[in-house]
Amino acid sequence: MPESSKTKDIGFRIRFAEEEDAPILLTLIDELAQYEKLQSQVETTEQLLWESIFHRKAAEALIGELNGEAIGYAIFYQNFSSFTARPGLFVEDIYVKPHLRRMGFGKLFFAFMAKVAVERGYARMEWNCLDWNTPSITFYKKMGAQAMLEWTMYRLAGKSLEVIANQRTPEDFG
Repeated sequence: MPESSKTKDIGFRIRFAEEEDAPILLTLIDELAQYEKLQSQVETTEQLLWESIFHRKAAEALIGELNGEAIGYAIFYQNFSSFTARPGLFVEDIYVKPHLRRMGFGKLFFAFMAKVAVERGYARMEWNCLDWNTPSITFYKKMGAQAMLEWTMYRLAGKSLEVIANQRTPEDFG
């Protein structure tokens, strides 16, 4: 598995986040939420990041640094495909600070995660993109990614999730 990826001539490297990076991750997550106009949905805290990523290991995080300064991050986790009977890598977030976009850093993040996926024997890499985010869509297509137009993501969260969770279970039908 790649420990880090470094582009020496420009001082850029990607590394796996460590516990002490929780404040950096939180700052970058907030920046992504602002860019996506989704600040009202951010509930995360440093403690929740530490608990989920570093203690429960529900996901993995990468930090991209340019000359020692964090300029981006990615969060990913393992998913599974019954059609391939193999795991995959799901990219939850990928973010590069706006003033440093179009310089190849995003592509390096994707290359790093693709290498992780290949080394772990994963069948594929997947992610979601907001349909208004034309710059990202163009970037993904240039990398060879294909939009899954016949699929629509659905989500249960908050009150709806609680309502369904409180429905009868198979055990109730004894």
